[in-house]
Amino acid sequence: MGFKRLDAEDFVVSADAVQSTAWSTNSPTLTSFFTSSVQLAGSSGNYYVSVFQTASTAAGAAIQFDIAYGNIKGSGSAYFNSTFPQFTPASTTYGQYRTMILEDENTNFSFGDGTNIFSPNDFWVISADRARYKESIFPGSFNLALSGSGGLLELTDNSNDISVQTFLGSSRVYQIVSGSNGSAYNTDGFVTNSGSYGLLFPELGTIILNPDAINQSIGVVPTRTPNLTNGTNQILLYNAIRLGGAFTLNSQETITSDYVFVRSRNSEFNYSANPSFISGSTGEVVFDQFINNPQVYITTIGMYNDANELLAVAKLSRPLLKDFTKESLVRVKLDF
Repeated sequence: MGFKRLDAEDFVVSADAVQSTAWSTNSPTLTSFFTSSVQLAGSSGNYYVSVFQTASTAAGAAIQFDIAYGNIKGSGSAYFNSTFPQFTPASTTYGQYRTMILEDENTNFSFGDGTNIFSPNDFWVISADRARYKESIFPGSFNLALSGSGGLLELTDNSNDISVQTFLGSSRVYQIVSGSNGSAYNTDGFVTNSGSYGLLFPELGTIILNPDAINQSIGVVPTRTPNLTNGTNQILLYNAIRLGGAFTLNSQETITSDYVFVRSRNSEFNYSANPSFISGSTGEVVFDQFINNPQVYITTIGMYNDANELLAVAKLSRPLLKDFTKESLVRVKLDF
């Protein structure tokens, strides 16, 4: 075993953005949607409905995304306590996303920009499962088909139509418009007097939909009556998605790699401490010819810190012959 201190120029850092399909089907487009009666009947069913790529009881079933409904006035779901009708799962959901995204408990969600901005009292939320979108949703890959009494509506984000990135609170945001693959079908893709169809937050894996814009286009509208059975509005959007039959989403993550270049010059690492190389009783080299012409094989490279603690191990694909006539350069890649 031999040791050598690495210099600063021996390290190179590389970062690559990698895109992949979000859904566990390994297909960019999800075409089959299922719910779980167990989840809907449980306490979480009061707040959201989980959507699977196959029957929830089937082998390999996994949550792909959740659907929730938020209403600032508490309408559209059941009272926690009839004495305080403004507090319901819908109001809790609205407050949760307002705190997380807007970072201000006194601000409401608005859709659209310029002269066409609309602020409804409610919204639908599609939250991609954390394992699905990894680091973030890949802008331009979001395509969602919704079906209602007024026909079919195709939604996407407007990432290809804007030149300046915008933020809501500290979260990057795109407007959701009528279009495909990050571009609106016409003009800005908004709805007259109702703003955009929603907001996409890539890093949060969250899609917030504007019910009024959707209703104006295809007639899908939440029931906003007080003390409504929990889950009613979540299932309403679920059915629109299921009948639409196509939800496309890709994930994106940054893979950071450290490249370490380990060099062994002709005069270095030519001897071994292996017991077969050295006599255990005298400490002499067993074979005299190895004194001036050693033959060793490098098989492993260990990375140590200044406290002599082993931090990482690199195994060579095959033993590397080393003697006084040879030099080697091994590139070690560390991903994290």
